[in-house]
Amino acid sequence: MRFRPCIDIHNGKVKQIVGGTLKDEMDQAAENFVSEQDGAYYASFYKKDKIKGGHIILLNPSSSPYYEATREQAFRALGAYPLGLQVGGGIRDDNAASYLDAGASHVIVTSYVFKDGVLDYGNLKKMVNAVGREHLVLDLSCRRKDDKYYIVTDRWQKFTDLVLSHGVLDELAGYCDEFLVHAVDVEGKANGIETALADMLGSWNGIPVTYAGGIGSFADLENLRLHGKGRLDVTIGSALDLFGGPMPYREVVKLCEK
Repeated sequence: MRFRPCIDIHNGKVKQIVGGTLKDEMDQAAENFVSEQDGAYYASFYKKDKIKGGHIILLNPSSSPYYEATREQAFRALGAYPLGLQVGGGIRDDNAASYLDAGASHVIVTSYVFKDGVLDYGNLKKMVNAVGREHLVLDLSCRRKDDKYYIVTDRWQKFTDLVLSHGVLDELAGYCDEFLVHAVDVEGKANGIETALADMLGSWNGIPVTYAGGIGSFADLENLRLHGKGRLDVTIGSALDLFGGPMPYREVVKLCEK
């Protein structure tokens, strides 16, 4: 289990939000934490500790009046830690190279590939052609419906028709280097992980998978290790002391290294 840091940016600020509350209308979200520091500060912090593979997520759509400020924050973070961080949020084949040129190790894609509720293989192949499989992370963030986990898009607001399963992981692994999976219904709540989702992801043996959502204590972290069979990397947001939470960053890093 590797610790993967995060820098979530909304309305031009580094924040931790409750994932299920994010709305494009009026750029709304319930906030757990709003930082006084910018993206470059956190990127430099992770660089100093040589922690790679974290992700920057732009949480505003391109239509938002805050989009340029959010994008600027992302570029500052990438410049502070070249090749140390991944970036996602509004990534397409025609803008992905700009993020790689700015220092991203990978680009993270959801909505462009899962378009209008279905998997668009044409756009998936365009992404692979644009950046190469080795620079592509597919975001398979999901929400539970009818006891199944459906992939969601557009900043986690829209359900696709695709149920996350071993078959889907097998199929998509040939197109990307890693998967990122937010358990959206528990994201930002720090009240326990989605154990059924962790079981499913942990019982699959393929490319790296990073799990995010619901971790609020070291007991939750251990629960993820057990249900994920030690195969899942982990992101912790609101519960981390860097973002006002109770879990000391240094202890999290040390535990994950073990």
